[in-house]
Amino acid sequence: MVQCEMCGTETGSPKTVKIEGAELDVCDDCADFGTEVKTDETSSTSTKYSTSSGSSDSGSSGRSSGSSSSGGGSRRDMFDEMDEVAQDYDDRIRSARESEGLTQEELADQLNEKASLIRKLERGDVLPSDTIQRKLERSLGIELSMGGSGGDDEWSGGSSTGGTTLGDVVKRKD
Repeated sequence: MVQCEMCGTETGSPKTVKIEGAELDVCDDCADFGTEVKTDETSSTSTKYSTSSGSSDSGSSGRSSGSSSSGGGSRRDMFDEMDEVAQDYDDRIRSARESEGLTQEELADQLNEKASLIRKLERGDVLPSDTIQRKLERSLGIELSMGGSGGDDEWSGGSSTGGTTLGDVVKRKD
């Protein structure tokens, strides 16, 4: 038995329905709130935004030249490869700067940046851009990222173990 992604009830035969732009597997009662998606037809056709490798649309030509991934099995999310900035980046920057004996202005001069940016970073008002992050890491000898592909442990979506469903959070428009 599968859980309805909208109300959470157990259903033996979920329907794939498009509700306000999202495709959900829902029970018969919740299917009335959206438009049923024909899964057999959509899986065999190729659209402009299709991610299948067999697509010969003009939209796929620009995509293939930009990045080449290994021909191995499952697709990976691009965000799995990205480093995430540590939550305490502001404290790391401040303590590293102070241990070097630098003022905010001196560090800004070293990095060829404005002192106001250093102040904002140390207060945690702004996240460092990739280039600023690299400059800070090189100059202060610190690590500001938490590393990529570590998010799989945090998220355990898709399980039907009775967790929170969309129906627990959203109010339906009746």
